[in-house]
Amino acid sequence: MSDSYIQQLFAERIGGAQYGKSTAIYKFEKIKRAKKAASLAKPDVALIDMGVGEPDEMAFPVVVEALQNAAAQAENRGYADNGGDGFKQAAARYMQTVFQVESIDWETDVIHSIGSKSALSILPACFINPGDYVLMTEPGYPVLGTHASYLGGSVYNMPLTADNEFLPDLTAIPEDVLSQAKILVLNYPNNPTGASATRAFFEEAVAFARANNLIIVQDAAYASLIFEGQPLSILQIPGAKEVAVELHSLSKSYNMTGWRIGFVVGNPLIVKAYGDMKDNTDSGQFLAIQQAAATALEHPQITEEIAAKYSRRMDWLVDALKLAGFDASKPKGSFFLYVAAPKSASKGDERIEFESGEAFSQWLITELLISTVPWDNCGHFVRFSVTFAAKGEAAERAIISEIADRLHPYSFQF
Repeated sequence: MSDSYIQQLFAERIGGAQYGKSTAIYKFEKIKRAKKAASLAKPDVALIDMGVGEPDEMAFPVVVEALQNAAAQAENRGYADNGGDGFKQAAARYMQTVFQVESIDWETDVIHSIGSKSALSILPACFINPGDYVLMTEPGYPVLGTHASYLGGSVYNMPLTADNEFLPDLTAIPEDVLSQAKILVLNYPNNPTGASATRAFFEEAVAFARANNLIIVQDAAYASLIFEGQPLSILQIPGAKEVAVELHSLSKSYNMTGWRIGFVVGNPLIVKAYGDMKDNTDSGQFLAIQQAAATALEHPQITEEIAAKYSRRMDWLVDALKLAGFDASKPKGSFFLYVAAPKSASKGDERIEFESGEAFSQWLITELLISTVPWDNCGHFVRFSVTFAAKGEAAERAIISEIADRLHPYSFQF
């Protein structure tokens, strides 16, 4: 059958006339297929999924009850547009209570988002013209860069490497790129590396943005999921509000992934531009969800309880991987453990070579039924997530022990 004329109408940003004809398989689709094939091949072995990066439990009862009550209120039935005042006020209080950021005006400095992904897709439309650059970390979450490219902009990737503690080297950005850059995108605690920014780095980033006429978008989806010390916001840095906005999300910190609620907070002019663009993109999140989210933000102890669970799981996982020969170190936050992939594995006379993190990840799924996510952008790594499904400490220990048992017969070379 010949192509429909529609084939010639697709925008170049999604492939133009070749749209839909690529045979390349996205890595998450490869993982999905490998998991299905492994489970069919070894139906008696339980698959341990450490790759999803999504909370394994529901939102807490107090939040669910708040949603149920708010959903029954007639006044919540209509369009939310740029949000309800109650959620904005709760977000401002949350920034003060959890991060000691007291300068937030709820009327001008904060607007809700339908999750961080939506905010990251909208913000480029406020700033990017053809030829402009956004500065992004690699590996990293690509959404803002993808939309900048849709608008004719370009992406400059700043590598995250172990020798710089997975922080970008801002001094290494070429001058010709920097002169055309408008947005610096950060994400700490970081996905996928699990690395945390220091206050000194945020101070450097704010000074760098001011010196080079940049805005900073700090994706803080994991900012309150920490294992030691106090949560860090870039807005704690003097002068940060003059150049930065921070994206907060309830998905990970309150087990509310599917609820799609978060907020953009910081520089009022950036927030206003985001709100104007958002007003032409969506009609706002359901007011009942916003009201339930406000209830969640009034209970930061929920996040502390969730973080404590991930912390103990991380301790056990690090120990199990170290026992198998991996160079694993517990991060200071998030629920991700990022470790270098081995070059090979040996078992008796058998030796398996791994040319990439993806090759090792596929082998883990196929042979050991342990699912991880590979990252080969800056070296060969795999990402474990401690969000595996387990109810209670005994079940958690059992899963980690099973991981150790499955790895034990092999000797890994790095």
